[in-house]
Amino acid sequence: GAVAVLTDADGAERPALRDAGVPILVHADPRAALGEIAAWIYGEPSLRLAVLGVTGTSGKTTTSYLVDAGLQAAGLTTGLIGTVETRIAGERLVSGFTTPEAPDLQALLAVMLERGVTHVPMEVSSHALALGRANGTRFAVGAFTNLSQDHLDFHKDMQEYFAAKSLLFDGRSTSEVVVVDSAWGQALLTPQTITVTTDPGTEAAWKATDLEATPHGEQTFTLHGPDGLSAAAKIPLPGEFNVANAVLAAAILSTAGVGLEHIVTGLAQVQVPGRMERVYVGQEFTAVVDYAHKPAAVAQGLDALRARTEGRIITVLGCGGDRDTAKRPMMGEAAARRSEVLIVTDDNPRSEDPAAIRAAMLAGARAVGPAEGGEVIEIGDRREAIAHAVALAGPGDIVFLAGKGHESGQEAGGVVHPFSDRDELAAAIRNKLEVNV
Repeated sequence: GAVAVLTDADGAERPALRDAGVPILVHADPRAALGEIAAWIYGEPSLRLAVLGVTGTSGKTTTSYLVDAGLQAAGLTTGLIGTVETRIAGERLVSGFTTPEAPDLQALLAVMLERGVTHVPMEVSSHALALGRANGTRFAVGAFTNLSQDHLDFHKDMQEYFAAKSLLFDGRSTSEVVVVDSAWGQALLTPQTITVTTDPGTEAAWKATDLEATPHGEQTFTLHGPDGLSAAAKIPLPGEFNVANAVLAAAILSTAGVGLEHIVTGLAQVQVPGRMERVYVGQEFTAVVDYAHKPAAVAQGLDALRARTEGRIITVLGCGGDRDTAKRPMMGEAAARRSEVLIVTDDNPRSEDPAAIRAAMLAGARAVGPAEGGEVIEIGDRREAIAHAVALAGPGDIVFLAGKGHESGQEAGGVVHPFSDRDELAAAIRNKLEVNV
């Protein structure tokens, strides 16, 4: 049984607790105190680890993987905490929340310490910061990617959303690294902030110049750091936004003591599941799976792909249920403006009516005039939508399957059904190739 109970004043008055026979700890906001208490119970493991926290709307996962790749290139033993997975010295665990609840997080950090981990790239969500999950964790580095509309089902507006993100920079991070290409990033600046940019007209400690995209989806650039630091760099990921993630990762790694040679090696070797991930089984068109599930991410992904093709872009996209409803028409509009064909389908409907979610997306997509956007098709069944996109694709085209990325299930009506975008896309392509033999 429990050795103590943490509760608020109302909870302490419950008859069951009065006779519990264990200490009752009363706090006005138990969640806020839980992290600090859990950290104390587990011996404050973050003080003996280099926890490298990354927050922002988009880019947390990719940046964390880039940091992890650089750390491993330097021969360091790493942990990883984030949306796709939790990893302890190479052992992979399934993730629940992007950032675990405070007691789970402190227990996880303690296990990492026991297993010889020294550095932990960690995604830090706005929910985690607002709900106190990250309380009690001390960050060697706190980093900010960007901010765009998402999670307004939880935060009442963008200012509240930003305020939650800003908590990573309230003194819990020893060093702070910020992408300053937006007003949100600029708002976080202090005299000690380590700054990052990909904008040639912006001054920053870390920046990228000479960006070039290869036909195979890689990008090369010159990485610049403080005191004249400079090196040729490459990432196996398309999109200028991923160069920003890479420069941010380089700044985090350097701040954590990793040398430039290992940073560049790690950036070139990174593999990020479900993030602009190419699926190739011998077809003559490009197929890409991405986690883009917010308007800005959809636009960025499609803009990056547009630069790689003179053919058509065929996009398959849905929106999750029980989440921010305002972004649905915005996602439909963003995709319609940038695709020759947009297939609106189901994502994770959860408890909502899938048709209603699609209708909201279609309203945004169909508001785009025929001269500005392409054909819009509704196919609710995601497997059928993927197969239809593949059937339409010809040599030089791109199929962009967005929204679920690395996920291995589709949640509807309280049930999670096995479903992998990568596997379904590969299967549809193989079927097309076999039919055409």
